[in-house]
Amino acid sequence: MRPDGAALHTRVTAALEAPVRGEIRDFAQALADLYDARAVLFYGSNLRSGSLDGVLDFYVLTGGPREKGLWPRVAYHEREHAGETLRAKVAVMRLSTFRHAAEGRHADTTIWARFVQPCTLAWQSDAQAGTEVTAAVEAACMTAARFASALGDPQGTERDYWQALFRATYRAELRVEKPGREQQILEFGAGHFDGLLPAAWQAAGIAFDKAGRRLQPHLLPQEREALVQRWERRRRLGKPLNVVRLLRAGTTFEGGARYLAWKVERHSGVVVPLTPFRERHPLLMSPVLLADYWRARRRRAATQDSD
Repeated sequence: MRPDGAALHTRVTAALEAPVRGEIRDFAQALADLYDARAVLFYGSNLRSGSLDGVLDFYVLTGGPREKGLWPRVAYHEREHAGETLRAKVAVMRLSTFRHAAEGRHADTTIWARFVQPCTLAWQSDAQAGTEVTAAVEAACMTAARFASALGDPQGTERDYWQALFRATYRAELRVEKPGREQQILEFGAGHFDGLLPAAWQAAGIAFDKAGRRLQPHLLPQEREALVQRWERRRRLGKPLNVVRLLRAGTTFEGGARYLAWKVERHSGVVVPLTPFRERHPLLMSPVLLADYWRARRRRAATQDSD
């Protein structure tokens, strides 16, 4: 922790220690056992709502040196609880890689842009793992705050800077989001973001003035230009990186066929049967699943017409 990072450290520690439902911790424990993890982070809309419905989002952080090549690996898992099926989308990567990406030392933007948002430590192997995760999330906040200082106007409210940052990251990533999505993030996490930017600037060594709700970071012209250039490199690489990851996920998404089948049933009510072959080959299974879906839908429509 930096000497001037006490405020950020306190905020991040409190957020990571926030209580979650026992079902979430049990699921995190099961994932940790499966992947021999050092820590498991829980985040996303279910963290905000406290609901178990839909798909839970976990990052499973493992030991070892940084990966070579693309990360994270993605998997879909189901777990039975009290007669109900809990579902989770799980990303798996090395904790050392997570820290490297959170520090902004990689062209990828997804880690620090995601984990400056609310998350909690659902499971840890020991205190040292918790310390390392805390340091990584603090680094994500500082990285996001640095880019926000350059991507926002020379002065503005804290919300203005976060909105500028999230608009930029959504444009850089291959994600289809409705206009105003960045405002929803800030509204859902109002308590989380209130005061986070000044704390992160202080920890990152960025001086600033504050007059009421308005902030003005002290960036020399060359400092701002350097940050903008760093951002432009990430913006140019953002979509190509996401395309490569999607292509890779099409062949390596563990449980992807079950995930697709569940999504179809959830949104249409049509049950698409799975076979062992389809389980093993989710990419090949996609057009077959679509054909099965249309056949099942036509059969259901014909049955309803005959009633």
